[in-house]
Amino acid sequence: MVYQYLADRWIGRRRQVEQVAIDAIDGKTPAVVVTGGSRGIGLAIAIRFALAGRTVALVARDAGQLAAAVESVQERTGQAALAIRCDITDPAAAQIIEARLGEHNCYLEILVNNAGAGIGGEFILQDPASIANVVDLNVQAPTRLTRHVLPGMLDRGRGGIINVSSLGGLMPGPYQSAYYASKAYVISLTRALAHEVRGRGVRISCVAPGPVRTEFHEALDSDHRALYRYLLPWMSPESVAASIYRGYRLGHAVIVPGVVNAGLYRIVGFLPYQLIVPLVGLLLYPGPNGAQQDGARHDKVRKRKA
Repeated sequence: MVYQYLADRWIGRRRQVEQVAIDAIDGKTPAVVVTGGSRGIGLAIAIRFALAGRTVALVARDAGQLAAAVESVQERTGQAALAIRCDITDPAAAQIIEARLGEHNCYLEILVNNAGAGIGGEFILQDPASIANVVDLNVQAPTRLTRHVLPGMLDRGRGGIINVSSLGGLMPGPYQSAYYASKAYVISLTRALAHEVRGRGVRISCVAPGPVRTEFHEALDSDHRALYRYLLPWMSPESVAASIYRGYRLGHAVIVPGVVNAGLYRIVGFLPYQLIVPLVGLLLYPGPNGAQQDGARHDKVRKRKA
């Protein structure tokens, strides 16, 4: 495909390959590593890359879900997938992933930072530990993993990083404030890194999907009170994964799946905060019973995407 060829040429226009780095991976199989790869968008991304003939490794904490996901990849694509049981908030996660890949004679060529956590409700009613978990998983973990793998990619003059953010990362999100802020960080970091490494053969992309039909949104708004559930278009994980794969191959720094979402992405930047913040707050408002919960129900944080 002409567009793909031109994209490859442009992305590698300033590439400088270190022979030592090439020798280090000689005879090894390149792998696409997907954190939070046992379900939802992560699993769909893994399947899409596997359909393209790539070796994929799924990273998650739950052994049972990992086993089921590996089986799903095999059934859907005919390709075997690697299972890496790991908590990516562990500071040693990058070394654990590398060691597991090495056991299968693989190396990390593409990193998909997909694992994430959400939290809903009024900020002052949320458990501080749950807020810290969102920051840990959505901000610190992908930052550490990216910093660990990027130098080797640049030395080899190839590879890539896909950071899964959200359309919500483009604006403040009342009633999901910590989650929206964490996704804003992901978008900002990706755009900056894509500029820093431009032309050196490494693709760095950020994905900003709108609502996707996964357990994640069901957990954030289990009572189905928020208006965004009824006013915004929903996409399947498979259609989001297809957009991600296409946009990544073409070297897009920001990938926004869906026509309506792409339109919103372009409009939001022109709207003043005095308008956009109340509007988003209205869309996310969980209702009086959702915003004011007593005791243990104050915290609506949900388990990580795994």
